[in-house]
Amino acid sequence: MRRKLYNLPQLRRASERGTQLAELSLVLPILLLLIAGVTEFGRYFYTYTTLAKATRAGARYLASRPYNNEETAKARNLVVCGTTDECESAAAIMGGLTTSKVEITANGISSSLPDTVTVRIVNYNYSSIFDLSRFIGGAAWTSKAVTPSTTMRYMVER
Repeated sequence: MRRKLYNLPQLRRASERGTQLAELSLVLPILLLLIAGVTEFGRYFYTYTTLAKATRAGARYLASRPYNNEETAKARNLVVCGTTDECESAAAIMGGLTTSKVEITANGISSSLPDTVTVRIVNYNYSSIFDLSRFIGGAAWTSKAVTPSTTMRYMVER
């Protein structure tokens, strides 16, 4: 009686069939979660820096102009739509940003000649695309308040 000898390289290849699929099924959820996290962080960072630059432009504008109601209205328009003229909500630099969400305060000796001018965005919420906290079992996180502000010294001659 003759014994059948198996070809070892063929046997090893046959026993490894489907391992790539198993490895992919283990790594793919982690990879997708990582990509979603990087995307959300990038969007939040973009939103914050855009709003911070807008407050900086508004504060710079007010620091070099007489402090009155007309100039503060122009500064609000500058923060919201990038121009001192009246703008529609469709022209806002960020969706959902309106002039009512721009807070301007003057600090100093008097309200007509302040020492510093602060431009702050209030009640603006960042809405996430992915609710990543649900993947790790946390509470729902769908919106986060973004409140950048800029304070500049008032530059008009006294």
